[in-house]
Amino acid sequence: MDVRWLDDRERVAWVRFAAVMELLPGVLDSQLRRDAELTHFDYFVLAMLSEAPERTRRMTQLAAQTNATLPRLSHVVRRLEERGLIERFPCPQDARATNARLTDAGWDKVRATAPGHVATVREMVINALTDEQVDQLAEIGDAILAKLDPERRVAADPEA
Repeated sequence: MDVRWLDDRERVAWVRFAAVMELLPGVLDSQLRRDAELTHFDYFVLAMLSEAPERTRRMTQLAAQTNATLPRLSHVVRRLEERGLIERFPCPQDARATNARLTDAGWDKVRATAPGHVATVREMVINALTDEQVDQLAEIGDAILAKLDPERRVAADPEA
């Protein structure tokens, strides 16, 4: 196999990007655990349901959107269900499928949690960048996601 090694510029960019990928999830998870008793993935599940029509999605759709296996998602949803934040019920259109719906308590949790989460994202990422760099970050994300998620299951455009 003929390997095209990274040049110095590419290696520096990759190492810095890899460091961000390692450090940022821990920072986000710590803030959410401290302020809302949620993991970052818990919050992601709740947020995706909060943006769905009638705050409801099929479990298979929610798994695709959160890039989770069904067993992992089922475990997390069960925990959130025990806390009264989500409820599961048979899909009316397909009895073989299960839907997950954000409860009123879950909606309240998302609304109470979002300001602290956004403040952390702003402090750790957005405020470190110029307006031009924020636009570049979006473009860079789009370019990489086109390779990683060509069907745009996980990275659905919130504005679309």
